[in-house]
Amino acid sequence: MLTLRPYRSADCTDIRDICIRTAYAGEDARPHYAEPDLLPEIFAVPYVHFEPELAFIVADTDDRAVGYVLGTADTERFVRLFRDEWLPSIAGRYPPLGSERQPQTSDDVMRHLLHTPERMLVPDLADYPAHLHIDLLPPYQRAGYGRRLIAAFIEALAKAGVPAVHLGMVTENAAARAFYDRLGFHVINVPDPGPLTYLGMRIPANPRTVQAGS
Repeated sequence: MLTLRPYRSADCTDIRDICIRTAYAGEDARPHYAEPDLLPEIFAVPYVHFEPELAFIVADTDDRAVGYVLGTADTERFVRLFRDEWLPSIAGRYPPLGSERQPQTSDDVMRHLLHTPERMLVPDLADYPAHLHIDLLPPYQRAGYGRRLIAAFIEALAKAGVPAVHLGMVTENAAARAFYDRLGFHVINVPDPGPLTYLGMRIPANPRTVQAGS
């Protein structure tokens, strides 16, 4: 049996590993990036650094993380922290491409995302101030743990008085879309969303209904 519990600082190494091993449309990103270690620096570690209270873990029988949900209650605030505090701490390892160079490779795209946190400030998402990321290693998917992670995250947002949450998913990922549809997420219409579909959820009065599936 796996257990769901709050994040602990000792989980950070596992979170980095999970992020990398699921970052390529749910599969291992290492064959596709020269610098896969950059991925968790964008999509995972800053969240547990700034808002560890919103991170939840699925742990195996050895208490090692095999999945997680993490995010922010306030995207605008998170972007400021990312720009002012997180980016300076890692920019020396991952410098910007330079204004004269356009992204050419997958690594270039990730470097660009790292240095443009303001991309997360999408006006059409303003009514959905929180956002999240969720990842589970493949052997632990489709067993109900994703639903439980989302339920824990939504319950934490409800306690914090957050009205709504959003996420961005690759439009071609049909399996992920079906998962979010079952949980009650809906499409948020965003002009020119690129390769992403944005989904949102109003935080329900009884967030435990997310886990129950109603």
